[in-house]
Amino acid sequence: MTVTHSRSTGPHVVVVGAGFAGLAATRQLARAGARVTLIDRNPYTTFQPLLYQVATAGLGPGDVSFPMRAFAARYRTVRTRRAAVTGIRAGERWVELDDGTGVDYDYLVLTSGVTTNWLNIEGAEQNALPIYSVHDAVTLRKLLQRRLEEAATGERDSVHVVVVGGGATGVEMAGTLAELRRRTIPLTFPELSLKQTSVTLVERFDYVLSPYKPRLRDQAARALRKRGVHLRLGATVAEVQPDAVVLADGTRLPSDVTVWALGVTAPRSVAQWGLPQGRGGRISVTQALNLEDHPEIFVAGDLAGPPDAPPQLAQPALQMGAHVGRQIVAAALGRRVEPFKYRDPGIMATVGRGEAVLQLQNGWTFHGLVAWLAWIGLHVAYLLGGRNRLAVLTSFLWRYIGPRRSAASVIE
Repeated sequence: MTVTHSRSTGPHVVVVGAGFAGLAATRQLARAGARVTLIDRNPYTTFQPLLYQVATAGLGPGDVSFPMRAFAARYRTVRTRRAAVTGIRAGERWVELDDGTGVDYDYLVLTSGVTTNWLNIEGAEQNALPIYSVHDAVTLRKLLQRRLEEAATGERDSVHVVVVGGGATGVEMAGTLAELRRRTIPLTFPELSLKQTSVTLVERFDYVLSPYKPRLRDQAARALRKRGVHLRLGATVAEVQPDAVVLADGTRLPSDVTVWALGVTAPRSVAQWGLPQGRGGRISVTQALNLEDHPEIFVAGDLAGPPDAPPQLAQPALQMGAHVGRQIVAAALGRRVEPFKYRDPGIMATVGRGEAVLQLQNGWTFHGLVAWLAWIGLHVAYLLGGRNRLAVLTSFLWRYIGPRRSAASVIE
């Protein structure tokens, strides 16, 4: 076994996962001069909130990803490893990797995130597609393209898309698909009529966007219906078949492409780490986001399960990551770690061109063009790399504000 030692001077921190929380923790630690090894199975970090844009060909995979080594190069004390964690020997402060090597640590930060939860629904994992990674988004994009080509050449009669889940991801996906159906497909596939295509959103609650206030939920639902989305609210999925989604009441919704935007859970591999797990497989931690029995191990982001867990969104992950970084610096200096307190800045979701909903922590709500422009500005600001920001902003402007014929370049 190859050994990586980093105990020559000062504490060595291993951060597992290059998502929002992992990068925030790494950034905080590096600025304090700590030595960090950042580990991820991919050589890049992904901006997950825009993956649905990749799936619908509004953005390219490179627009929402950024090289992990390019991020690390900004900080003198940060090194990276491309690997997956296969085990954690907490008593020895050792992380086992899938390439047969390992890394020792003084402090360990686990931010590897969660994965799709199929909720034990028959056929869901086999017949539905998630949108949780770049690979997922590209796979969905290719399937949509193939189904449209098959319909255009007469190999199939229609292209019906069913999106399961009425949270932000499901709403954004359904709204974008509906606009492509009316704005883009008539240009790129003139052989198809509107009757041959459809977009349906299935949600178990009687409304979409459950964390939002009722007036914003209703506004989002109206905006989706205006764009031609069929809403099946208060409906539970019982089975996903290769060509249909079957509801609990026996209704069979034809589906040539089923998009799964419902629920997340910890990867099965986390159970092999020997750490305490709670609801949804999250690792149980204290209010300070470290383990009770191993205070040198911290968990942040979607994988963390503190007593009062914040929502599994980008903003909580960023704040948790930064908090963990600060607490490790404090612990290394012999100071007491502090509990994590989430500062809720608000939530937002886009429904489509010129339409979004925004709910601030103080109770103020916005919808329409103002909220949509705020949504674009915030997402562009959080992207890593100037090229990515410019590419995404240009793509948004061209796709949504440019001439109608420019939309023809979207489906590719």
